[in-house]
Amino acid sequence: MMGVNGSLVTSVDLAPFASAAESLVGVAVIPVSAVPIEIELGGYELDDEGAVVETGRGTETVHVPLAHTEGSLTASMTRGSLAAGTVRTYVLHDRITRASCFVCANAAEAIALSRWIQAELGAMRAWLEASDDPTRSTRAKLRGVKTHVVGPMCHVLWQWTTGDAVGPNMMTRNSYLLNMGYVMQRAPAKPVHAVLEANMGGDKKPSHEYFQQGHGKTVIAEAFLSGEQIRRVLRTTPEDLEALSWVGTHGAVASGMQSVAFTPASAIAAVFAATGQDLGMVGTSSMAHGTGYRAGDGLAASIRFGGLEVGTVGGGTTLPSARDWLESIGCAGPGKVYRFAQIVAAAALCLEISASAAMATAGSENFFQAHHERGGIR
Repeated sequence: MMGVNGSLVTSVDLAPFASAAESLVGVAVIPVSAVPIEIELGGYELDDEGAVVETGRGTETVHVPLAHTEGSLTASMTRGSLAAGTVRTYVLHDRITRASCFVCANAAEAIALSRWIQAELGAMRAWLEASDDPTRSTRAKLRGVKTHVVGPMCHVLWQWTTGDAVGPNMMTRNSYLLNMGYVMQRAPAKPVHAVLEANMGGDKKPSHEYFQQGHGKTVIAEAFLSGEQIRRVLRTTPEDLEALSWVGTHGAVASGMQSVAFTPASAIAAVFAATGQDLGMVGTSSMAHGTGYRAGDGLAASIRFGGLEVGTVGGGTTLPSARDWLESIGCAGPGKVYRFAQIVAAAALCLEISASAAMATAGSENFFQAHHERGGIR
């Protein structure tokens, strides 16, 4: 911390943190707890076209680290894990996008540019791969493009895969090269102006585009809650949980919410903080679509994340404690990002299950009691 005369006062060696932030004056300490979750994980890799391919499945217990100061979060997630038994997870898709825009002379030129860009995708990919520009990222692979014309504006979503890194810096460098080195130089009618990030996607904030199409890893987690576990562990009933799902879904629709879930941001933020993820991406990553429906004597619960923006290399994952926590769950370094994305989704589902059960009790009494007992200041 800073002393009264402005000098640095800290007992922590700041050298390992120097590359992570500007004007470094210290580090923040957040308590970390761990929740054991039994997860059936898929093994995944990308094929040559950038599609996610499952290579196998296995079940193990993962002690998920949570860095937070939110009372009852760890206890609640633990309760959800006990009720869920084995959580099954699946990775469906992997894309991260940069939303550029080209301002043209008129709508006709914007429409023509849109069609030209889509037709040029293969040539753009080859041009980028052959580029010797020192700013080009070799890890960010151009996988697709989506255009949207509004008046004289041709919005463009460049779609990338970035390996085990989240990849915003990688895709930003390559998107800039495409914008300025290819489109602005070769378009049939040169645009008047190019904007690198024009906000169509919704970077670091909720948006319909990212809720539906994804921005990062698209992951689903699901679990079957038996009637016995619901009554014994969650202290509610399958009927009450199903009723809450119905009420909550319609509440989300009525509010125009870009998410249909109860409290995924708490789980996402806690895992992100422990493992060195970009905390600004909690806003996008926590957009979720939860479901709950009767199955047998219990309830089937699932949650879908359109885009978990996670990485296991680069950025904050290189910091000492973050690297340690990633290693503790087998997610440090290359080849681990799909495993990590599934663990994040499983943790969020366990919290959803427990928090929803607390809300489903008569008058939401359990939810009230948890906040009353852990509320701190009266």
